[in-house]
Amino acid sequence: MNIIELIKNRRSCRKFTQSPVSTESIEQLKIASLLAPTSKNNRPWEFAFITDKEILNKLSQSKPHGALFLKDAALGIVILADPEKSDVWIEDTAIAASYIQLTAEALKLGSCWIQIRNRSHSETLSASEYIKKIIGAPSTLKVACIIAIGHKEKERRPYNSNDLLTDKIISNHY
Repeated sequence: MNIIELIKNRRSCRKFTQSPVSTESIEQLKIASLLAPTSKNNRPWEFAFITDKEILNKLSQSKPHGALFLKDAALGIVILADPEKSDVWIEDTAIAASYIQLTAEALKLGSCWIQIRNRSHSETLSASEYIKKIIGAPSTLKVACIIAIGHKEKERRPYNSNDLLTDKIISNHY
């Protein structure tokens, strides 16, 4: 499958089967994450691969909305970065997240981005700080997002040409 077909087929998946993600697939996802390009090749990102159901359940409570489905995923990948290593760590982690999600699709796995940066766990604790406590991450790191991954409970229709917002593309100038 070429990259355009992967992009068309990749849809957010929030419902997963109970099947675990194979060790081989996890290794492929690790390679994809580490191959993601970064500004000036600074590589400020780090990745926590979580398969422990108890930890996934705790991580699913990282913010009031939009993370609960993580408890049913077979794998959660916490994407963190050191802002002291790069002023564009947010962009670097977003690119890595995209590589991970496209690789998951190539492996016939479902995935969904869970936004963490600039989100709150509670009135007194950020979602990032909550997650760092759970996984024991260094205080110097910031959590950008979590990617939930698992076997899709059902397939969604791929995007097609009718879904494209072609009026968002300009040529040369507005």
